[in-house]
Amino acid sequence: MHEPNVVGDWQEYDEHAGLRVRVHGVERAEPPRGRDDAAEGLTYFRCRVTVENRGGEHFGIHLEDGQMDIRVGPDGESAFLDWRNSQFIEGYDVYPLRRATAVLFAAGPDASLSRVDIQIQLKVDDEWTDRYLWVGGIDLYEGSVDAAARSDSARDSLACQVSNFLRGEAGS
Repeated sequence: MHEPNVVGDWQEYDEHAGLRVRVHGVERAEPPRGRDDAAEGLTYFRCRVTVENRGGEHFGIHLEDGQMDIRVGPDGESAFLDWRNSQFIEGYDVYPLRRATAVLFAAGPDASLSRVDIQIQLKVDDEWTDRYLWVGGIDLYEGSVDAAARSDSARDSLACQVSNFLRGEAGS
């Protein structure tokens, strides 16, 4: 993995033709079954992980606890992952032209949510795939990244670096 994916990007799996995954929909959200006591004082957010099969055969996929890691803030501190409220993909066959989506609820300090890193490792047909990373943030949009790029304290933030990298790639 040379560069991380940006939240919303699809990542293709070379070893499983037609299979791809993306992390998207990172936003503030309260969990449907109530807050966990361990997340007291933290801000909840959710993200979606969608697996899509564009190939000609079906794949049995697993995406459950231990196969994802969510980090927040400039120091990459671990976010609280609410297993009770999250919806995983456990032993599901994704047939051609079909999708399956997991919904993950996590929490972290409000000040750290402008930088969220989500690492995913699928299990496909009882084989582990490579790990891939998506970067993004809560309440991030291009205007705020441009404004942050002008401030000295946020010039080196990961969101700004990713944004600048993508602008450079689009220009070349």
